[in-house]
Amino acid sequence: MSETQSTNVTWHHGQVTRAEREKLLRQRGVTVWLTGLSGSGKSTLAVAAERALVSRGRLAYVLDGDNIRHGLNKSLGFGPADRTENIRRIGEVAKLFTDAGLIVFTSFISPYRADRDAVRVLMPTGDFVEVFVDASVVTCEGRDVKGLYRRARAGEIPEFTGISAPYEEPLCPELVLDTNRQSVAESVEAILRYLEDKGYLAS
Repeated sequence: MSETQSTNVTWHHGQVTRAEREKLLRQRGVTVWLTGLSGSGKSTLAVAAERALVSRGRLAYVLDGDNIRHGLNKSLGFGPADRTENIRRIGEVAKLFTDAGLIVFTSFISPYRADRDAVRVLMPTGDFVEVFVDASVVTCEGRDVKGLYRRARAGEIPEFTGISAPYEEPLCPELVLDTNRQSVAESVEAILRYLEDKGYLAS
């Protein structure tokens, strides 16, 4: 599905450089890729981190898994091939946002290491920060207000990550957030501290 179908196309460079955009925004563009089980806290943390950065005068944006499937990826299902294509497409979008100088938070289960690694390779070094939002299935089920885990265990939702489909934990993420024990505030602070320490937030 990801094979190139278009022919006779050429990449066009603009007259404004990435460095100029980043100087204007006083920040370095980066994709903060939150990955973890459904209910681990990815969306909650992404939204809270976005709010915290904007409150500090930074430009951030959340690309949320459910929201993307309402539009860009509404034609995709949840089988392995469609999951891979879902992540490939959002990786391309995140790359563009990052090049524009934004701090992008992506909130996707993205269960396969190979798919996440493919997004990392797609971007220049330093543009992709993998954050493992670590929570046990028990913890996630306890937070499941939509009843998805209950329906998955009843066989009503096929290929549900963590129940009937695999989740491959990151091997070397830049950051691990243990949301079994860490509060939202503590996790967000860890994300912001990482961004500051690594120079993504200019003074």
